[in-house]
Order: sequence, then C-alpha cells, then structure tokens
Amino acid sequence: MNRATLEKRPDEVQSMFDAVAARYDITNDILSMGQTRRWRKIVVDAVDAKRGERVLDLAAGTGTSSEPYADAGVSVVACDFSTGMLEVGKKRRPDIDFVKGDAMNLPFADNSFDAVTISFGLRNIQDPRLALSEMYRVAKPGARLVIAEFSHPTFSPWRTVYTEYLMRALPAIATKVSSNPTAYQYLAESIRAWPNQDGLAAWLDAVGWRDVQYRNLAGGIVAVHRGFKK
Repeated sequence: MNRATLEKRPDEVQSMFDAVAARYDITNDILSMGQTRRWRKIVVDAVDAKRGERVLDLAAGTGTSSEPYADAGVSVVACDFSTGMLEVGKKRRPDIDFVKGDAMNLPFADNSFDAVTISFGLRNIQDPRLALSEMYRVAKPGARLVIAEFSHPTFSPWRTVYTEYLMRALPAIATKVSSNPTAYQYLAESIRAWPNQDGLAAWLDAVGWRDVQYRNLAGGIVAVHRGFKK
C-alpha cells in the first residue's frame, strides 16, 4: 500500500498491522514522544466504565488500550482484525478477552455493550461510517461511544509544522525503530487524508449518535469525540 486514501483494502491494512505488531507499542511511544499514554488515560476517563459494565475496545491491537479496564475489574472485549496484533496481546495479557473481528461487520449481538471505544483505528477502516453504524448497533440504549483519532491542528502555523513532521520526520524516525517503516508512511498519509473534527462529528450524528462533542488534544493533533445512543 503506497498511498493512503479513504478507500482502503482490508487485506492490505491487516497485513500491514500484522507486520508491525511486535514493536508497535514501543514505536508509537517514540513517535508520539510519550504522549500516547496520556491520550489513553483521557480516553479511559471519557469512557468512565464501572464494574458490572461491558466495554468493547475496537482496533485494540495488542490490548494496551484495553488493559486499564481489565485492571479496574471492568469486563472488556479487545477486538481487532489483525491476527498478529491479537497474538502479541494474548501472550502478554491472557486474562483479557481478545476477539478477531471486522469493525464493519462486528461479531456481536445487538445491544451488547455499555460503552464502545476505538483509539487511532477508525481511519484505517475501509468504510468508517459503516463501522460507526455497527458500533451503534452493538451498543445498548444509553451507551456511550468514545473515539480518539488523529485530527487537524487548529492553529494554522502549527498545522504546517505538524504536516512537515508527518510527511518527513515520522517516516524517517520509523525507519530506525519500526519493524516495517513503510507502514508508517501509510499512517502519515492516512492522518493527512482524514476529515477534521467537525467532519467526524457530523459522521457520528448522521448514523444516530447523539449529544456529540469533542475535545482537542495537543492543539488538535488528536481529537477525542464522544456521543451517546438514545
């Protein structure tokens, strides 16, 4: 996969993530300069899961994003379509329920979860709006959806600097630390092709999520959206 558009082939994206699974978490920490851990905590706080609730963590990869829920005694399902990612996660955290699944056709019944969350994975799905509909289907009435995704810096000069980092520095750094540097060229391009904060909020509203709001992090490099199923 050489160029990233919003028309992605699932088999290619899956193979890409299988290839980077072994060093994925370490590489992300380096490329984000340690910010991923802070962003994950903000997502967990927004999900606000309680004991007795069931959380679906989509694009969970190796389960790093699922661990805080499991550690708090919350029932969490870590779902991803990358076999390589799931295998790494199962070895590290055998206590977490890892499920292989396609976000556009989730292997869960209607009204199954009290909360659904996805971090930095929605833009890699071939049809993200269909995935948002599937998340709505499997969520219980009153359930919340929390999405963390790369977005668009709100300050124009900072946006220019950030774009330069994405397209030049990020792939160069990935060459040194990643098992598959080409994958990070795709990731950089996929971030740049993604809609802005209001665009994603409109997608959520269009498929039925209500009271949609978002919070910018790092000047808009990342946005955390939250909505509710009525």
